Amino acid sequence: LPQAGCFGYPLSIFFIVINEFCERFSYYGMRAVLVLYFKFFLHWDDNLSTAIYHTFVALCYPWIQVSVYQWESGLGKFKTIISLSIVYTVGQVVLSISSINDLMDGNHDVALIFIFYMNTYWAFSMIGLVLIALGTGGIKPCVAAFGGDQFEEDQEKQRSRFFSIFYLSINAGSLLSTIITPILRGKFCYIRLISLS
Repeated sequence: LPQAGCFGYPLSIFFIVINEFCERFSYYGMRAVLVLYFKFFLHWDDNLSTAIYHTFVALCYPWIQVSVYQWESGLGKFKTIISLSIVYTVGQVVLSISSINDLMDGNHDVALIFIFYMNTYWAFSMIGLVLIALGTGGIKPCVAAFGGDQFEEDQEKQRSRFFSIFYLSINAGSLLSTIITPILRGKFCYIRLISLS
């Protein structure tokens, strides 16, 4: 059966490209303000903020092998992408929850309550970052390969163009988010900003 298509491309390609743009926008947008979030919201010093930031970035890459094993062990590329996208989304939600300033209910005066809430923020932040690292690192090898699988053998020209458009969407999402997110940081609180990412 012929695939439904648009402009000579399988319809699924448009969803793959848009999804990749949004994922990269989200990831790089969150990264653009992450150290500031650590310093000014969690009140960490420069050294701890920088160390956690770089640890998070480094944790994104070991998951590539895990996802390749997952798809080769029978789960397949599509289900691997869906499952790790859910993990990624849950991580973004948890990180967003960790930036809700109202969790403290204005109880800054009571030291014990302040410490409890700061530890809660810290725990939610770390859980969110680990889930984001697992999700973003895990889907990296799957999405491009899955996109390439959408083409028939005689669609070599379209496949080649797809990869150009695909990588353009990655770079466009990254570039736009690193420009837009810091601008929005000055106008909104972290919950709205991290949620936007």
